[in-house]
Amino acid sequence: MEIRPVPYDHPDAVKLDAAVQAEYDIRYGDGGDATPMDPADFRPPNGTYLIAYDELGVPVASGGWRVQDANGEGNRDGDAELKRMYVIEQMRGRGLARRILAALEEDARAAGRVRMVLETGTKQPEAIALYVSSGYEPCEKFGYYRFHEDSRCYAKELR
Repeated sequence: MEIRPVPYDHPDAVKLDAAVQAEYDIRYGDGGDATPMDPADFRPPNGTYLIAYDELGVPVASGGWRVQDANGEGNRDGDAELKRMYVIEQMRGRGLARRILAALEEDARAAGRVRMVLETGTKQPEAIALYVSSGYEPCEKFGYYRFHEDSRCYAKELR
């Protein structure tokens, strides 16, 4: 397994993003996640996007972080927002999400970010379990879905 940074608009990233959007649509309806995303948000030093490739070079998991500072959507200065964590179904349960999460945390820490934050939903219990078991705690809601009942936000200090 190899984890490497790629641009958010790389063809493999686009493929995995389409897969996660399809899963969001199944779980929540409404066509997926409507959070505005810009590939520039994931360019170092303001973020990064990682893909895990299997031994055949097939993209099997992804995740990224982007800079967020104090804004009208509830973020604080120093936040790194976790986005698009995803593992294809046939590769789940092998620790890939945990490996990508750890790599993203280390990268955000190295970039000077002080807190990793994320938004997920009640219909993603596997994601919530991953984050809680990785030291994330519920925090004030932020971002595009902060007023949605199914939304859950978590944070972890990176210092």
